Amino acid sequence: MKAHDALFIAGAWREAAGSGSIEVVNPVDEQVIGTVPAGDATDVDTAVRAARAAFPGWAATPPAERSALLAALRDRLADRAEEIAETVTAELGAPPVFAQKVHAGLPVAVTGTFAELAASYPFEETIGNSTVLHEPVGVVGAITPWNYPLHQITAKVVPALAAGCTVVLKPAEDTPLVAQLFAECVAAAGLPDGVFNLVTGLGPVAGQALVEHPGVDLLSFTGSTAVGRQVGAAAGAAVKRVALELGGKSANVILPSADLAKAINVGVGNVMSNSGQTCSAWTRMLVHTDQYDEAVALAATAAAKYASADRMGPLVNARQRERVRGYIEQGVREGARLVAGGADAPSYAETGYYVQPTVFADVTPDMTIAQEEIFGPVLSLLRYEDEADALRIANGTVYGLAGAVWAAEPAEAEAFARKLETGQVDINGGRFNPLAPFGGYKQSGVGRELGRHGLAEYLQTKSLQF
Repeated sequence: MKAHDALFIAGAWREAAGSGSIEVVNPVDEQVIGTVPAGDATDVDTAVRAARAAFPGWAATPPAERSALLAALRDRLADRAEEIAETVTAELGAPPVFAQKVHAGLPVAVTGTFAELAASYPFEETIGNSTVLHEPVGVVGAITPWNYPLHQITAKVVPALAAGCTVVLKPAEDTPLVAQLFAECVAAAGLPDGVFNLVTGLGPVAGQALVEHPGVDLLSFTGSTAVGRQVGAAAGAAVKRVALELGGKSANVILPSADLAKAINVGVGNVMSNSGQTCSAWTRMLVHTDQYDEAVALAATAAAKYASADRMGPLVNARQRERVRGYIEQGVREGARLVAGGADAPSYAETGYYVQPTVFADVTPDMTIAQEEIFGPVLSLLRYEDEADALRIANGTVYGLAGAVWAAEPAEAEAFARKLETGQVDINGGRFNPLAPFGGYKQSGVGRELGRHGLAEYLQTKSLQF
């Protein structure tokens, strides 16, 4: 798609207040593919005012009408799925097949679930002698990341709209083109002017202005835990609602009874998917000591299948590439054993921000690569002595976003999963469910996205006593 040299505010593409711009770079060939405006605090204020003006009418719109408009948005996204995939491939570097299936397909599915929920959600209920109303919070500020650029937009914007809120979106500066495409779909679907507004810009400028704006009633942020702390502190100072989806260091626990080869192949694929740029990736693989050597060999073989530009794309930018390479070098310095990949540039890519699919063995729980989120295609294998030891290691980080457990019997895996301090656990490779709540324990965040729980984030309650 061709980039808009404008912001989408109050139903129209409008020139930004300032003259700054952001270059969008293709991480495969490192070439500039477009520019978008670098919106500033003035632009954010204009967008928030537009959202505030549109709020009363949208909040009063019957849920069935909101549902129909969101269904139209789903259809517009589906109509442009091929263009969405091509756009994400161009600005994120995702391989085309993965871009089509996940980056384009998942937002259509998520938007569809919220279109249905808008019509069926109990916005009013009777409890004893009270009528309890679930009302929209108001104006939502949404700040989204680059790793799943359109999915994260739909996971925030669509439930907010379903709830009756209006939205100002500040997308990641690395992937603004698909956000502009989303705005085009909003307009084509016929949503009222000002219900959705888009301000492209830099995080410390436009993002900060959105966080601090007094006209924003709820701030939803996805990104690093470090930035999430700052967002939460600013929102807390203003007694403003906040939803934070932050980092992860998820454990993939393979119990002795599991199909070891299957668990490892799926586990390695999970980490290498999206070039490791997934907050919920199972980056710590825990294997019983009796099976550890076999597991290391299987993991190294599985990782080698991803060592091509067709199978695994680059990281999003040069800064991220150097960050991930730095973690690999630190893992070696701390005594972990490289069994696949490494910090050197891959031989299969002459240009681009590529990192080799990397597997470490002999990783101990206290190593940096076992504690900190790397956000790249790097897997650490840790050994455990018994289930108590595995549980201690799995729960032994500040994060608690996701995880996995494998066992011969689902009941055995479930019993272990119930003890994990994490918001989501896949049992024996359980499929993604767009209706299930997604979010973290501990420093992985506050609040939930997707399904009924994701819609409820954008509601506040009022009780009428009779």
